Amino acid sequence: MEKSEIQLKLSEEEMSYLPLQRNLCPLGVKQASNAALASLLNLTVLPLIGFTVLLFLYKKSEPGTFGRDYAVISLKLNLLAAVALLLVSGLMVAVGGFDSPMSWIYMLSYFVTVHAFFILVATWVLVRAGSGKRLK
Repeated sequence: MEKSEIQLKLSEEEMSYLPLQRNLCPLGVKQASNAALASLLNLTVLPLIGFTVLLFLYKKSEPGTFGRDYAVISLKLNLLAAVALLLVSGLMVAVGGFDSPMSWIYMLSYFVTVHAFFILVATWVLVRAGSGKRLK
């Protein structure tokens, strides 16, 4: 059996597991990976700098491209994280008061758990972007 015959026997489902899909170029994967990396950096070590880089990558990418899709997903993820972390944690402290130890315990537990979840999602997005797969 020749090599070309083996390649022809791959189904569409098996083709989706290949590292790069046929309609993607390496530049699109690079842009998507950079956007996902900026999102992860924004959630971890460089909060405002990472978000600024993410906005720059969004403006630099062209509409309808693989890189723009991941830039939009990363922006939505970071904005949702900001609302979920800052607003809800602030409300917990405002309602419970600054002097109550239990409100601080709830707020810190919530903040650490939700922040870890957003970092996990951003890492998953980075892996998907680097492998050239679209999010479904």
